[in-house]
Amino acid sequence: MADSCTQSLTIFSLMMQLEEGMSTMTPMCEQTHFRTENIDGVEVFYREAGPEDAPVILLLHGFPTSSRMFRNLIPQLADRYHVIAPDYPGFGHSDTPGRENFSYDFDHIADIVDELLDRLNVREFTPYMMDFGGSIGWRLAVKHPERIKAVVLQNAPLYPEGDEGGFWEDILPYWRDGSAEHRDAARSYVTPECTRDQYLHGVGDPSLMDPDCWLIDQTLLDRPGVDEIMLDLLYDVSKQEKVFGAAKEFLRKEQPPALIATGANDTVFPESNQRMFLNDLPHAEFHALDTGHFALEEKGSEIGGLMRSFLDRNVSDS
Repeated sequence: MADSCTQSLTIFSLMMQLEEGMSTMTPMCEQTHFRTENIDGVEVFYREAGPEDAPVILLLHGFPTSSRMFRNLIPQLADRYHVIAPDYPGFGHSDTPGRENFSYDFDHIADIVDELLDRLNVREFTPYMMDFGGSIGWRLAVKHPERIKAVVLQNAPLYPEGDEGGFWEDILPYWRDGSAEHRDAARSYVTPECTRDQYLHGVGDPSLMDPDCWLIDQTLLDRPGVDEIMLDLLYDVSKQEKVFGAAKEFLRKEQPPALIATGANDTVFPESNQRMFLNDLPHAEFHALDTGHFALEEKGSEIGGLMRSFLDRNVSDS
């Protein structure tokens, strides 16, 4: 027993030394920092890496995940770019104030992210918009068009889905009338089955999908009251016509450099939907990747490479 314990301690010690060695091998500016900022009484968590004076890349996560979705992308960018990835209130490690004291809608959350950027003295940035992150990023772009250096889009909303079935089937009645009955039916979107399916549907190799992803997301969804918060936000998805119209006008007028690297097999925003961006951004770089909604999980290295090439040509100060 003693020999076994000694051996286990030795292995643990070696692992710790290896981790410490790997840490010292990573330049300080490339290490990811885990920070919070108090905004209107809400502790907003964010990941941050890269040189402080470098061009800013703002990573805006989707539903039902958090900034954790960017954990592997951040190191691919942080040597040359200042990367900021917040968790919205109600998501990840940010506070989850009660619905009686906090309005869970995209206007409010975009204001929180906007204030975070002001606190961090960010005046120009390139947003990476995915799913809910698009609803937030478009609001920032419409409010501050002069601050947007470029855009990166991955399974992001802006155009009508045009599908009465599929992923949207259970939520369409809720969008039409907001009734308690249809709100209850929309709870299917916060179930373990839906969370898991969003990761696995359309992927080429399911063995590359880390089950920790949907387990962690679902654990956070299962916190008391979070299901109601998500149902509020899912309902707010139906009230974005004005913002999306302004976002399309922003794209047509400003023609920002754009990279679209999207999961082609996504049931939420499939390739056909994402190609509609080319109507307003005819010069965008478009890549339909053979994967699903959470494309970074299976195609993270490829997306990282596409981003590096795009950013180096369109955003880099060097």
